[in-house]
Amino acid sequence: MAIPKRSLFKGVEVCELVKVQPYVLRSWEAEFPKLGITKSPGGPRVYRRADVEQVARIKHLLLVEGLTLAGARRRLEEESTPVAPNSAVIDELIGENARERLTEVKRGLQSLLDLLSGRHSGSEFRLEPLPARPAASRAVTVNRAKAARGKPTSARHAAASRRKRA
Repeated sequence: MAIPKRSLFKGVEVCELVKVQPYVLRSWEAEFPKLGITKSPGGPRVYRRADVEQVARIKHLLLVEGLTLAGARRRLEEESTPVAPNSAVIDELIGENARERLTEVKRGLQSLLDLLSGRHSGSEFRLEPLPARPAASRAVTVNRAKAARGKPTSARHAAASRRKRA
């Protein structure tokens, strides 16, 4: 949908652009209070460019994605709500050496981009496997998985369960 490069639109123009009836647009105004502005009390409805885009988004949510008005309102609120910058929680989730890990990932992605675009340097490209985890940590993971499935986790328990079955 091509929206003309203007800052304000009349209600009729919005209806023509988005292809909805005026009563539908007015009902959406009631459901979405941030939609539309007026120049003066009792004056004609006037919409900003952002409002026209939001009306098109509402139409898409209702008709294409099949949401209800309440569902569309929630989706728009979720999309417009920024993530709260709680640095303590974010630092805990990311970890202590996040900057180094992110730099490493960035370098890896840049090298892949260079390789795919044909800009890689003369050196040969090789994939290297990740360093193997110690056997002890794998055994702990396997034992936890067996415990979750109800399997015995030690040799003593395994021998006991075999004797019970016999």
